[in-house]
Amino acid sequence: MPRLHQVQHPILLDRITRLRDRTTDQRLFVHLLEEAAFVLAVEATRDLALQPVPVVTPLEEAQGPILADSIALVPILRAGLGMLRPFRALLPQAAVSFVGALREEETLEPSIYLDRITPITRDTCVFLLDPMLATGGTAAAVLTLLRKRGASRLRLVCCLASPEGIRQVHETHPDAVIYAGAIDRQIDRHGFILPGLGDAGDRQFGACPTFP
Repeated sequence: MPRLHQVQHPILLDRITRLRDRTTDQRLFVHLLEEAAFVLAVEATRDLALQPVPVVTPLEEAQGPILADSIALVPILRAGLGMLRPFRALLPQAAVSFVGALREEETLEPSIYLDRITPITRDTCVFLLDPMLATGGTAAAVLTLLRKRGASRLRLVCCLASPEGIRQVHETHPDAVIYAGAIDRQIDRHGFILPGLGDAGDRQFGACPTFP
């Protein structure tokens, strides 16, 4: 299975462009992020395992496939919360865990401040949700934490990724699979993706810093 999937769906690309726009207000940003996450969710679940079950239609008995995989959703707080609802809409049976992580402004090193991870086994398909894969440090740290809790099937889903972030994740977790809507040029010295869309958490929750 390829370790990097760049999702080129027209609806997703449209939503990402609108998310980038600095004039997009908070309410619209949240809405666009959920729509983008829905498309990513469809693509990231494309190869989940199925099992046949009997079903009785209004006309006769039949057989049909249902999802067989054990699934866990793990949004990284805060920004990952904006991707959770569309994933839960498609995967209502999924367990949901929460990990809170901060990136130190000076060193850009990740710091995990909240760990609410439900029981996970090696067979659980884990979807780590974060709109931005920038330095890759936070994602790598959370993937390490999930692996310590028993996870082995790890998928990272993001709207935007940087080459540096992709490289960091794959150097530390070679078997993790990344789904990204766009791969941008680079990160700047502050750890922001360029051209990017700013801080996805701030733009969702109304705490936007001033950019030039």
